[in-house]
Amino acid sequence: MARILGVDIPRNKIIRVALRSLYGVGPKVSRDVLTKANVDLNMNSNDLTEEEIQAIRAILDSDNYLVEGDLRREVGLNIKRLRDLGCYRGIRHRRGLPVRGQRTHTNARTRKGKAVAIAGKKSVKSMK
Repeated sequence: MARILGVDIPRNKIIRVALRSLYGVGPKVSRDVLTKANVDLNMNSNDLTEEEIQAIRAILDSDNYLVEGDLRREVGLNIKRLRDLGCYRGIRHRRGLPVRGQRTHTNARTRKGKAVAIAGKKSVKSMK
């Protein structure tokens, strides 16, 4: 199993798909890196030679691709900056609510977490 940037590339997958397991590598970056490294796009990840793996590593390191740790750090710092500024987006991040204008009356369960029932919300019966 090939290791690139500290991540194990999945076995027995087409290499252009297997490279997407790296954070920050999508379809276009994967295709660009493989063409620069002169690797067949439809090759299986099991069939990679050590030279091809080294070429892919070198291109990801040198060609200004923000991937894995560097990209995670930059995204985290951007969110921290917004939180510290106290702007609207920062407040939404702080409270764990949707940041990009989505509705929250219904939906937004992924961001808000599991729904919690409100205790004591039973109807009050009038006493006569």
